[in-house]
Amino acid sequence: MCDTCGCNITHGNESLIKAGGKLEKTESGREAISVLHSLLHENDQTAQHNRDHFDQHHVLAVNLMSSPGAGKTALLEATIKQLDDCMRIAVIEGDLETENDAERIRKLGVTAIQISTGSACHLDAHMIHQALHNLDLDDFDIVFIENVGNLVCPASFDLGQHLNVTLLSVPEGDDKPAKYPVMFRTSDLVIISKSDLLPILDDFIPERAIEYLHSIACDAPVLELSSKDESGMHEWLEWVCHQIEVRCNYLEENPVDASQAHHHHEHDADKAQPPVMKQSEISA
Repeated sequence: MCDTCGCNITHGNESLIKAGGKLEKTESGREAISVLHSLLHENDQTAQHNRDHFDQHHVLAVNLMSSPGAGKTALLEATIKQLDDCMRIAVIEGDLETENDAERIRKLGVTAIQISTGSACHLDAHMIHQALHNLDLDDFDIVFIENVGNLVCPASFDLGQHLNVTLLSVPEGDDKPAKYPVMFRTSDLVIISKSDLLPILDDFIPERAIEYLHSIACDAPVLELSSKDESGMHEWLEWVCHQIEVRCNYLEENPVDASQAHHHHEHDADKAQPPVMKQSEISA
């Protein structure tokens, strides 16, 4: 949990502050919940603007979430190698420090914007808004947002994405959906990553992971995938292409008002600024 955004106040402890909770009458309790509500409201407004902006340019935005080291960047690398000839891809990378993951993407000739969050343990809509100033969305069909590796906070912050994809890697164990239900419950697709390790780590039982997902009311489809041996990649790529088609069809029937996506942006120097974003990029 970071201490910069109020994400340490969760559905689990919010009851201590609200609705008769024992901290409800304290000044710190009232202030904390007020800050949280204000923060999330402002974030949601910015997220909707981001989504309108993506829609105006007919770009699908996909938010990739997982714990650290679950294979998000490896999945992106494998995806780019398969789709780069037929699809225009950009990536927004979120990490506390370094441009390591962004550099891996750039080596494949794909535009990658690095957001360095510092102590913040998740991306938020304002960070994505800033990153979009460095992308000409007319040049892309899809933008992948690789969120900070964290199974808690990223699920609480809408970025303006259309879809959430959560990776559950085999080395983590099959009970993560039960332990971190919020993230998996918000998923549109769950990928059991590093599936090539299943014969070795036989205590991970995919059917049990799916049972945990169902127990938390997650009805998202589940794919077993290995970026290493590329098993499951065909199903993943089909899913991505189908989602782009679905979004394009939706936007043809429900066009976005251009004024929604092109209103005047405020960049008041007096407003709180997000963690430093390194804006270097290499385009294909």
